[in-house]
This record gives sequence, C-alpha cells and structure tokens, in this order.
Amino acid sequence: MILRKKETITKFLDPVVVSHLANMELKARLIVEGYIAGMHRSPYHGFSVEFAEYRQYMQGDNLRYIDWKVFGKTDRFYMKVFEEETNLKATIILDKSGSMGFSSAQTRDGSVAGTGVDKLTYGGLLAASLSYLMIRQQDAVGLCLFDEKVRVLTPHRSVRKHLFYLLSTLENLTPGDRTQISPTLHHIAERVRRRGLVVLISDLMDRPEDVLTGLKHFRHRGHEVIVFHVLDPRELDLDYRDEVEFQDMETDKKLRVEPAFLKDEYSRDVREWIKDLDRGCKSHQIDYNLLSSHTPFDQALTAYLNKRIRMG
Repeated sequence: MILRKKETITKFLDPVVVSHLANMELKARLIVEGYIAGMHRSPYHGFSVEFAEYRQYMQGDNLRYIDWKVFGKTDRFYMKVFEEETNLKATIILDKSGSMGFSSAQTRDGSVAGTGVDKLTYGGLLAASLSYLMIRQQDAVGLCLFDEKVRVLTPHRSVRKHLFYLLSTLENLTPGDRTQISPTLHHIAERVRRRGLVVLISDLMDRPEDVLTGLKHFRHRGHEVIVFHVLDPRELDLDYRDEVEFQDMETDKKLRVEPAFLKDEYSRDVREWIKDLDRGCKSHQIDYNLLSSHTPFDQALTAYLNKRIRMG
C-alpha cells in the first residue's frame, strides 16, 4: 500500500512529540566537516554549487546568497540553500535484524497486550525523530538499514523533501535476517568518509568485542558516535512467572525453560554484557545509551538531548 504523505508523517512524528523536540538542538561536540553557521565547529567553509531550496534570512548570514528577485516579489529576505550547505552530516544506522522484532507485550496471536512496542518500531520512531530534528536545523541526514548486510543506504540530504523520503522508508520496516553487526559497520564506515555524526540504533545482539570493533572504525575516521542500545524489559530481567518456550527470532531454534531457575544467573550475565559495552564505548569516546522499549521514546529522546545540552 502506498501511503499518503500526511499518513506517514502522522505515524512517525506525533504533533506532541514534535512540540517536545521543537527547541532542542543536537550539537556535535567533535569537529565535523561542513559549512559553519554558528551551531557546530568546523575547519571547513563554503557552499557547493547545487541549488536545493530557499530559507529565510538569519542575522549573520552572508548577504551574497540573498535572492534579490525573491525579495522584490515578497519584500522578504530569502537565502539560497545549496545541497551541501550543512552544519553536520549525520548517518543514522538502524538494525532491522530478526531479533529487533521482539516485544514482550505481544501475545501468542500477535496482538499487543500492554503499552510496549517491538524494538524495531521503537528504533524506527527514534530514527524518524532524529531525522526530523536534524533536518530542521539544516543538518544533512543519511539512513542505513541492516541485518546480516546493508539493506538500505540513502544519501545525505538536508532538504525538507528528504525527510518524507526517510519516513516513507521507515514506514515499511519489517524484521529481517540474522545480525552481522561488525562487518556491516565496517562496510558503512568505508562508505561514509566525511567526518560527521554516526547514530547506531540496535539491540546489539552480537559479541561485545565485535560490536566495539565496528564502532571503533568510525572513531578512527573521526566521526562522533552515539549508540542507542534498545532492549525489551524482559530481555533485561527474564521476568516470566511460568515455564516458557523461547524461540530464536533469527534461527527459529526453540528452548523450553523454567525462568525461576535461570533468572539470577541470567540477570548477572546481562549486566556484565551491558557493562562491557558501556565500558568499551567510554574508552573510545563513544556515547552509549541503554533504552527500554517500554519507555515512551519521546521521553527517552528528550531526556537524552537535555543531557547533551548540559554536557555542552
């Protein structure tokens, strides 16, 4: 089914969520490439030659890029915006592997019993909100979807029409195949050569050393890296009361267990897994953030952006 623009935007950008994000700025703390307009530090200056759209004049803008013909017709100052006029190039990498389709709120018939959503939907909402936020502040955004390999890799654009394209891509999200994080991240790092911001949204269901090896490739190339580690609450605590049969969402293997006998050891192993990821990210200046898929995503994102503002 082909969705109309309004339907797509309404699903991913709830007006209440947009209002929460309206005054936020996702500022890169590291030096990035691109044109500096007062928001991000950059060692480079200049515009490309490909015209994209207009925007209203802001104090401090270079007067040479005012379109005087438009001024003559509207009595307002409008700037010519070019394709590469951007404060930042951001690459949002969303894991769409089979494990991302899990939600403990789902019943056996597939209906939802509770307020939680599956991790892939949660990640899609995060990706949509970040895309809206960065394009709003004239940053260029590219989107990558992957499972065992890259499935989608869009070019970086900062124009408004690109936002609808990204939302349309996210609208059709479905869980894919097995997870192959490390080789995928290496592949993307080789493709995204200009320094910028890289945002990984994933349940990181892979060996911590492999995940960190892929992330370090981006840091080696000078990118700032943010990781949103999205997990379902029951993946954290194994809070099941009765005997349960687990099915691997990527291999279809099944295992029947009594959670009461495993809960303590399982919780300890999960804490160690998360601690290894957190410690490894911090040692390489990677911003690691653990999120529960049952926490309203707009609350989680707003809290994170406020934290970045406090950090400066």
